[in-house]
Amino acid sequence: MRGTAGWSGPLAGVRVIDFTRVLAGPAASLALADLGAEVFKIEPPGTGDETRSFPPIRDGESHYYLAVNRGKKSIVVDLKTPEGLALVKDLAAQCDVLVENYRPGVMERLGLGWEELHAANPRLIYCSISGYGQTGPLRDRPSFDIVLQAMSGALSMNGEAGGLPTKLGIPLGDLVGGINGPIGVLSALYERERTGEGRHIDISLMDGLMGMLGYIAQLAFFTGSDPQRVGSQHPNLVPYGIFPAREGSIVIACLTPGFWARICRSIGREELAEDPRYDTLEKRRDAREEVNAIIADFTARHCVDELAAIFTAHEVPHAPILGVSEALAQPQAQARGMVVETEHAVLGTIPIVNRSIRFTDAEQPVPEAPPVLGQHTDAILAEVLDLSPERIAMLRSAGIVA
Repeated sequence: MRGTAGWSGPLAGVRVIDFTRVLAGPAASLALADLGAEVFKIEPPGTGDETRSFPPIRDGESHYYLAVNRGKKSIVVDLKTPEGLALVKDLAAQCDVLVENYRPGVMERLGLGWEELHAANPRLIYCSISGYGQTGPLRDRPSFDIVLQAMSGALSMNGEAGGLPTKLGIPLGDLVGGINGPIGVLSALYERERTGEGRHIDISLMDGLMGMLGYIAQLAFFTGSDPQRVGSQHPNLVPYGIFPAREGSIVIACLTPGFWARICRSIGREELAEDPRYDTLEKRRDAREEVNAIIADFTARHCVDELAAIFTAHEVPHAPILGVSEALAQPQAQARGMVVETEHAVLGTIPIVNRSIRFTDAEQPVPEAPPVLGQHTDAILAEVLDLSPERIAMLRSAGIVA
């Protein structure tokens, strides 16, 4: 086993300068922090990241900011001053990765664009995350999660048949940046080991959601028609979706012929597995209403706990529909350590969602709490840029840092 005492993750020693705000960019730098990178979050004086003011707020701290900024270090610098700009350029020269999610062109206007920083630090990996990417006719258009869901085709697929489209419950349009951004950074870090050179990464959130269409896109290619909304059901697999229970409902998913046979046995209708009306995926799809009615007739006569016991015994894919609090408190989440407590500088002991990537040969420490505004300004200036206390005090008194 590798020595892992004090190990923070496989990216230990990697420094990230973070010019992100709100959700898409912070989700990307959060993933890097979770993997052990040291992340320096650059925030403007006074307000910091806009999400610090998003309600609900407790003791001056926003739930939204807390959600995606654990494990980072906050440094407040006024980028509108020449001195502040020079400080972050010096900091970027000491970093391996830069992540930003301003609109295309903003970082260039600040004097922090890829070309300029790459010239000063050729090893720097520069990850730009934006709604539509750095090119194309929409590159300068503002975008938010629901806009991206609409433009990517994802929104058109979500909702009940015959009704209006419904936004996805989680902001996947933004969060896809927290997936693709780190993938790009990690691959560029690997490439840099061979070439010694950094690279500019162009992450489009719309591209990312389109990439997640998966078989839905291929279905449109195959049929020449847009897949239609089917609510919680599957366009081609039956039974698949939400079924009524006594005092509740339950999810059942049948992906293969083998699972269809198990479902039939579990509801006491074993003969249906060989019934020529339902014995193929295509036949069950075409008889969707009949098949769903058979399943629903059984499930409606049992409570959720009874159904869970029956389907577990027959190895049928199923799940109760848990609320967020119940999901976070369930035994599986507890066994995986998905909720941990950490010490916040203002709020004291708080629960946070833990890292979702684990390594079997080591236990990473509990993530540090999201920082209060400017919590690490002095430490970063002293430890990374080697500034004296007197110089830091002067910068602070001039309002360049805070």
